Amino acid sequence: MSGDTTKGVFITTSTFDNSAIKKAREAHHSIILIDGLKLVDLMHHYNVGIQVKTMYEVKEINNDFFEED
Repeated sequence: MSGDTTKGVFITTSTFDNSAIKKAREAHHSIILIDGLKLVDLMHHYNVGIQVKTMYEVKEINNDFFEED
């Protein structure tokens, strides 16, 4: 990153080596590193590139229904 840039994001589907992490920490501007695991977490959280395959409904007994007054 060069010029008048103040922020940046680098994304990989793999991992960042220690020198890349160190470079991002020591940079004079803010650099966010998103590795493969974080990318999957973000995709899941924001429903990007995924779809719901199966949903399950969990039921419980309504005890109030069976109580006598």
